[in-house]
Amino acid sequence: MRNLLLTTSFAIALSAPAYAAGTHGGGHDENQSTEQAKMMVGMPGDAANVDRTIDVTMLENDEGEMLIESEPMNIQEGETIRFNITNKGELEHEFVLDTVERNAEHKIEMAKMDMEHDDPNRIRLDAGASGEVVWTFANSGTFEAACLIPGHYEAGMHREVAVGDQIAQADVEYTSGTIKKIDAKAGKVTIIHGPLVNLDMPAMTMVFRADEAMVAKMAEGQDIEFVADRVKGKLTVTQMK
Repeated sequence: MRNLLLTTSFAIALSAPAYAAGTHGGGHDENQSTEQAKMMVGMPGDAANVDRTIDVTMLENDEGEMLIESEPMNIQEGETIRFNITNKGELEHEFVLDTVERNAEHKIEMAKMDMEHDDPNRIRLDAGASGEVVWTFANSGTFEAACLIPGHYEAGMHREVAVGDQIAQADVEYTSGTIKKIDAKAGKVTIIHGPLVNLDMPAMTMVFRADEAMVAKMAEGQDIEFVADRVKGKLTVTQMK
């Protein structure tokens, strides 16, 4: 009996390392790591397969707000976007792509200790610096771009990222117009335009707000097709082609 127990114990001892090696070094864990890399908001994109670029400006304004300015982040499911991000503020800012819920969780963590992460869905920029995030939006839904440095989100540094299929994107109705005047400093543009169906407004000449990235694409006398909406109570050009 004693010899049988010794033999059994010896066999178990030899088999244990082999079992451990199988769980940590096999294909199962590699597949699990791949799955963990896929987030609800999507996954890191291939720079060689970028579908389009969205210019993003991060800054503080005279009213004490901290803003993420860009064209509307309306994205097709499966689209790969290069976010070309410039920090034009006087403070350090970060750009994070994630779900609203995950950003809220990370914001609480950041409030306890200001941590700088090194993840593909985010970038942190000193004042005056620029960089990019290339991202493939694999899932439809409503997500968020935000700065999670303590106090910045609360000051307004977040915006919606809407991801849908191509049919939903095609539903946007553009209005024809001609740019009459641009006041780049004030972020205003005067447009002679046709009916704004989504706002139930007739053809007329009106002054619209536009962010810095949008104004940079405009010129007086330019014929455009655009989408306007009310943003914080102000008529604003949100898309243009």
